[in-house]
Amino acid sequence: MAKPLGFEKPLGMRDILPESLAKQRRLERELRKCIERWGYDEISTPSLEYFDTVGAASATLTDRMFRLLDKQGHTVVLRPDMTTPIARVVSSLYKDVPLPIRLYYQANVFRAQEKEAGRNAEFSQTGIELIGDASVDADAEAIALAVFCLRAAGVETFRIAIGHVDFVDGLLEEEIEDAPIRNQFRQFLYERDFVGFRQLLATVDIPLEAKSRLEALLRLQGGKGKIEVARELAGNGKAGRAVETIASLWQSLEAYGVTEDLLIDFNLIINLNYYTGVVFEGYAADLGSPLLGGGRYDQLLSQFGRAASATGFAIKMDRLLQVTPFVKGQTPTRVLLVYTEDCRSAALAEAQQLREDGLIVVTRLVSKIDEKQVGQEAGYTKVICMTQQEE
Repeated sequence: MAKPLGFEKPLGMRDILPESLAKQRRLERELRKCIERWGYDEISTPSLEYFDTVGAASATLTDRMFRLLDKQGHTVVLRPDMTTPIARVVSSLYKDVPLPIRLYYQANVFRAQEKEAGRNAEFSQTGIELIGDASVDADAEAIALAVFCLRAAGVETFRIAIGHVDFVDGLLEEEIEDAPIRNQFRQFLYERDFVGFRQLLATVDIPLEAKSRLEALLRLQGGKGKIEVARELAGNGKAGRAVETIASLWQSLEAYGVTEDLLIDFNLIINLNYYTGVVFEGYAADLGSPLLGGGRYDQLLSQFGRAASATGFAIKMDRLLQVTPFVKGQTPTRVLLVYTEDCRSAALAEAQQLREDGLIVVTRLVSKIDEKQVGQEAGYTKVICMTQQEE
């Protein structure tokens, strides 16, 4: 006999209680104000999308999607990300809107989990998409806006690491002929498994100079000075062009005044086979997983029939909640108004006037006023008692 589910929830699903949700909503408001100042317009898309369109084009692995059948027999998915649905909209409903297009969203996405492991199957994201601008300044805009978003949210200590997928690809293609082995190296970098990277490097049959060159890749993390080191390592090919892109990008970021919150990481890889150029990932102190991720994806839009370059990022709100001990802005005064039946009209009118003045007011009808009990009320800035005797 199956065990009753009782109060259990599906794997990876969670309840967000009022205290946490109130904080999340305040954070969302701060992020919304920040993003809109940069000229981005909010968009909302359906929670359900067709698998053959959005699902097939998404960077999320198929086995991590929630798939269902609608009444017509079509396979649909709970959206695994927001970037792909926005690409669909830009290529259809917005096909006549001139580029570049700046859109942002605050929405939940869904990804199935095989194990609990503290991972959510439904989580909220705030993100932006800048579509139709291939310049390095578009990449700089996305990164700078990510910095200002984290600052606006009150994250005290964070760093955003910046890389370029062509740097790693270029070095590997020059030194490793076997494509499956190149993919193993990429996977180790994606997982930040440098021990595995070095162990694999020790087994491949390539010249010592080539091994030394690839091993040096693991040390290319730091400040602006790493650009020159990478330039000497890369040469003039694919990897070299990636270095020059990062060098130009850094100049733009210096103009934004955000480089103190950035670091360069030439071995950074985010979603495999998805990003096509500059990539970046944000980390906060005492947080074991990335707070945000983003980068350039110039091939996605063409899958929907409107080829266009694009860049963007997404902030994971559940992780942002963990690293923001406070939220800017004052909480409105909370008032408890206790009244007896004989002065109901006056009490409710007073409560409404206080609400119009910007206060939070909770009313409570009682048979008689208990001064001692009222004095012990918690969670209220002020308690007002109204009885017939006071009139």
